[in-house]
Amino acid sequence: MIRLDALMLKLTSASGEVNILNGIDLSIDPRETVGIVGPSGSGKTTLMMVMGGLERPTSGRVRVNGVDYAGLDEDGLARFRRDHVGIVFQSFHLLPTMSALENVAIPLEFAGRRDAFDRAREGLAAVGLGHRLTHYPSQLSGGEQQRVALARAFAAEPRLLIADEPTGNLDQATGRKVMDLMFQLQAKAGTTMILVTHDPALADRCDRVIELADGRIVGDRRRLAVAAHG
Repeated sequence: MIRLDALMLKLTSASGEVNILNGIDLSIDPRETVGIVGPSGSGKTTLMMVMGGLERPTSGRVRVNGVDYAGLDEDGLARFRRDHVGIVFQSFHLLPTMSALENVAIPLEFAGRRDAFDRAREGLAAVGLGHRLTHYPSQLSGGEQQRVALARAFAAEPRLLIADEPTGNLDQATGRKVMDLMFQLQAKAGTTMILVTHDPALADRCDRVIELADGRIVGDRRRLAVAAHG
């Protein structure tokens, strides 16, 4: 599903070049759930952004679902994300002037789906918010907003879901419920899921845990009982 070869990403700062990613080689299978962990500044979020086509590497090769990102311009990457990638952020990124239903439906409308609102209703029902369709983000709790973000991410049935600290703005109990829901949706849809987190317990729920340090992979371990998530 994902293949990264000799991935490098350098940024220029006042003090010179900074290596954010240092020769990452990684292969991730379809339907696999992968937790990415490591200290702040280790390159976790940058790696996720590269996988999602939100950041261009300095060198190396990125292939997702058989598509080489190097062959896509910015518009092509945007279309690829629209059709194949779901993204969940820590800060929800809901549009404040749109209802929950509209927030979920808008990417489907951009994709030309005539059933955008029907699918949005189904998605919100799947995350337990069928009664909150007309509520705006300011009228929803943090956990409810993140569930709307989940419904939006899964609505287009993406092949790949990437999530950056999806429970970072939630209390522990709410975060656990949101993650239970995320794994349930992933198992049902058969989506490949990449989860960036500082929480080792959360990462350990994944089939596989990748540890980064200084832009390099320093650990790669698989769970013994992968079948536990279906």
